[in-house]
Amino acid sequence: MEMTEVSTAPGTEPAEAASGTTRGGVTIKEIAQELGVSVPTVSKVLNGRGDVAPSTRERVEEALERHHYRRRRSGVVPAGTGLIDLVFHRLGSAWSMEIIRGVEDTAAQSRTSVILSGLSGEHRPPQTWLDATIARPPLGVLLVAANLTPAQHQLLDRRSIPYVVIDTDGEPPADVPSVGSDNWNGGLVATRHLLSLGHRRVAAITGPSDMLCSRARVDGFRSAHEEAGVTFEPGLVRTGNFYVEAGYEHGLDLLSRPDRPTAIFAGSDMQALGVLRAARELGLRVPDDLSVVGYDDLPLASWVGPALTTVRQPLAEMGAAATRILFDLIAGRAPQVRRLSLATELVVRESTAPPPRH
Repeated sequence: MEMTEVSTAPGTEPAEAASGTTRGGVTIKEIAQELGVSVPTVSKVLNGRGDVAPSTRERVEEALERHHYRRRRSGVVPAGTGLIDLVFHRLGSAWSMEIIRGVEDTAAQSRTSVILSGLSGEHRPPQTWLDATIARPPLGVLLVAANLTPAQHQLLDRRSIPYVVIDTDGEPPADVPSVGSDNWNGGLVATRHLLSLGHRRVAAITGPSDMLCSRARVDGFRSAHEEAGVTFEPGLVRTGNFYVEAGYEHGLDLLSRPDRPTAIFAGSDMQALGVLRAARELGLRVPDDLSVVGYDDLPLASWVGPALTTVRQPLAEMGAAATRILFDLIAGRAPQVRRLSLATELVVRESTAPPPRH
């Protein structure tokens, strides 16, 4: 699997292993003596160095865990030093740029550098990312629509590298802070708006089914139908990927049906753009023949024609809030909140109207 890493500011050289202790006060020197290896060997494992035999690395890692070894941070990190790693399950969209903006603006206040890593659509970082992170190491990590395996979590925790999850793909462990938004409400208000206009055949193009935000939006979509007493049709729900191509392909398919929907909740602004193109190619006018609702309220939503009705998700604010929580963890402070869900709201523009009369 390919991993993308981009530096957005000057970085720092990897640090040597900091001193640390176990719950019983055991040091790395004593761990080295117990295993019959050198202190530099234990230090190399702690720093993610590759020049350690796999069997030796495994023995050292097992001993570190058995003794509950945790690296000790050396006081307050001076402003302008260190970096944080911002890891996306997929880079390259306007959606990710909004989160980056929130993270960088907040990190800049502490003169902290930010590096970007992309996981090519995967939700769990590969070993190559873990090795590079341990070898670097960063002050902390922000994971977007991704999370760590229990073993990866354990390795970062042992090295005192805190992490926070943004828009998690699932429920993170209880000790991992997370920042997201109210996706269920977003799906509810988008669909409620379309039903209130009189639409009775409303389709939805979701995001990936393995992402919690996608499932929550569909649950809101379904709840709006139940609330209005309108029959929910599973055949009108399609699984996309939040990108333009999925909106276009599913839009063509849905709008080519003899019983086509009169409205589509596109699940993201990018998918909404794809739906708009599909409608245009089929000779359908928006909103006269078809109403379309997006999700995210990216800057482009107000510039397309017609201007897009969408659900505002506070992406930059999510990135900023997660960064503030991470800085609390880095400083050894308990965050004021460990689970933060920001509000979503409907923004009505020009792409929705009552259904056509026949």
